[in-house]
Amino acid sequence: MKRRAFNPVCGCAAGISIGRRSGRSTSRPSEIRANNEILLRKRKFSDTSLIVSWCTESLGCIQTVAKGARRAKSPFAGRLDLFFEAEIQIAPSRKSNLHTLTEVALRKTFGGIRTNYLRMQTAAYFVELIEICTERDHREPELFALLRRAFGYLDANNPNARAVAHFETELARIAGVHDVRRLKANPAFALGNLFGRLPLSRTPLLKALVPNKETKPKLRTEA
Repeated sequence: MKRRAFNPVCGCAAGISIGRRSGRSTSRPSEIRANNEILLRKRKFSDTSLIVSWCTESLGCIQTVAKGARRAKSPFAGRLDLFFEAEIQIAPSRKSNLHTLTEVALRKTFGGIRTNYLRMQTAAYFVELIEICTERDHREPELFALLRRAFGYLDANNPNARAVAHFETELARIAGVHDVRRLKANPAFALGNLFGRLPLSRTPLLKALVPNKETKPKLRTEA
């Protein structure tokens, strides 16, 4: 059986394919503004800069370098943290998939996720799944919408196994490897078979989500 590609649509807003030469012009690419993005991951790039990964509605999953972000007086200060939703502007690179972040306008922090370790653990698992199941710079609006809904849920609710299974089912449906109406296959295993692996964090997360009967308070009996 021929496998369906997960991200068949390439490009971004206004028909621009970032990080690739079109052959039509040799001029410097203009900056691109993306309206809806969620920060997936950040890491040190240099003493003053960060590499920031985003899941965006119009550009797909992209990586950007935030120059000067580690400086105390950086214009990015307070705007680049895990799971933040923002509006960003980038200068696309023609040589690689690492683009330059030029502007960030914070929209939503999903601060409720940080109030509970299990919420953080679940959000991190969702991010790992997204990273495994997507290609860089390939647009997939439905994927972004799924992640935004999941973070909205975790912002207000503690996670459970049913919520994780729903996220995996929806992701498998978007990938084209799971028929929700028939439910003939485990969606997580279907994703693992398609992309070669599942996040190692899945097993400890599911164990943490199982209620521990020994920790439940016992009813007091009267003598």
